[in-house]
Amino acid sequence: MSEWVTDQLGALVDFQKGRKVETSPFQLSGYESYLGAGSLAGGHDGYASIFLSVQANKNDVLMLWDGERSGLVGHNLSGVVSSTVSRLSSNGKITSSLLYYYLLLNFEWIQNRRTGTGVPHVPKDLARMLKLKYPVEKNYQNKIVLILETLDQAIEKTEALIHKYQQIKAGLMHDLFTRGLTADGKLRPPREQAPELYQETPIGWIPKEWDYEPISPLMESLVDGPFGSNLKTEHYVIDTAGVRVVRLQNIQAINYNDTDKAYVSERHANYLMRNKVVSGDILIAGLGEDRYPVGRACQYPHDLPPAINKADCFRLRCKAEEADHYFVMLYLNTPSARAQVRRYEQGVTRPRINLSNMKKIVLPKPLLKEQKAISKRLLNAVLRIEQELLVKDKFKKQKLGLMHDLLTGKVPVTIDQAETAHV
Repeated sequence: MSEWVTDQLGALVDFQKGRKVETSPFQLSGYESYLGAGSLAGGHDGYASIFLSVQANKNDVLMLWDGERSGLVGHNLSGVVSSTVSRLSSNGKITSSLLYYYLLLNFEWIQNRRTGTGVPHVPKDLARMLKLKYPVEKNYQNKIVLILETLDQAIEKTEALIHKYQQIKAGLMHDLFTRGLTADGKLRPPREQAPELYQETPIGWIPKEWDYEPISPLMESLVDGPFGSNLKTEHYVIDTAGVRVVRLQNIQAINYNDTDKAYVSERHANYLMRNKVVSGDILIAGLGEDRYPVGRACQYPHDLPPAINKADCFRLRCKAEEADHYFVMLYLNTPSARAQVRRYEQGVTRPRINLSNMKKIVLPKPLLKEQKAISKRLLNAVLRIEQELLVKDKFKKQKLGLMHDLLTGKVPVTIDQAETAHV
């Protein structure tokens, strides 16, 4: 087993903060990838001039120094370092890959020590404050990295599968809501091949066999949450035996986010019976923002007890003989429905739609049997994505546990002769 030593971060790396340089959304001559917060999170920040810049290569570790996510780290990146990012170059005592994992493990620790009243920053004396205990032998360091990188690769492959299935689902949603399914479960021929099968409507081209109607005649009820004074912060209780409250953060496109839970007492919930939400009800966001559009919809899960909906969280219950709830919910998340919602949006910073306008949103209306067939086909695609998301979550939890065990020495690694010889 390797000897372990403890050093201050400053004894292991050299720091260099990025500089402000000219940037561009396009790659120009003398420009390289711009490495900012987006790049550290797996995205893209455009390009930046290399003139007078601080540049990083794949052996450097990058840390976001300023901003809400300060302390976030990235590795295996090459390009121009943003002025909000610092480059950490290992001096050889610890490999850059292992250093990356140590800083990743300490992200929360760094976040809890941020400074600054407006824009938070990594503490200036982080080099002195943060101490790392690490194995001295390079082959031991490399073995730890190999184990963790194997999990990272599994996560990346799962993310690629999720992206692939999401694209398939998007294409399937377009086809099913414009072409539908025949009695034998097949998509109708495209309009270009069989124009006689289609009709032009206010919501676009749909099969001639379909009707189209506003939500209003299809619904049993559509209600907003209680008036502000009837459900305020002081009405919430910590007791998980209380009644669940559906809030905007729970409503995602197609999926219900159950990670954010809130409760009110059963007594107060009984006072708000008009706002009761049961499994299968459609939940619609009456208020939106940049990443979460107004009008997005999901169903209240079948495995959750009855709840009540908060203001700006609409609860839609359709007539069972007229509309399939899953079909309606899915359509509300299509570009066609979003385009209708945008026509009724009000507000500048946070767009919203009111109940009366929501009732005007026009839906395609195949026969109920076809609605259910379309729902079943799309549900299979959604479930496949959810399965892969569970796999990804499992891998991420395994990685977090392994990082803690391997980087603290709690669980030793074994180095075989081949690995020793290679080093």
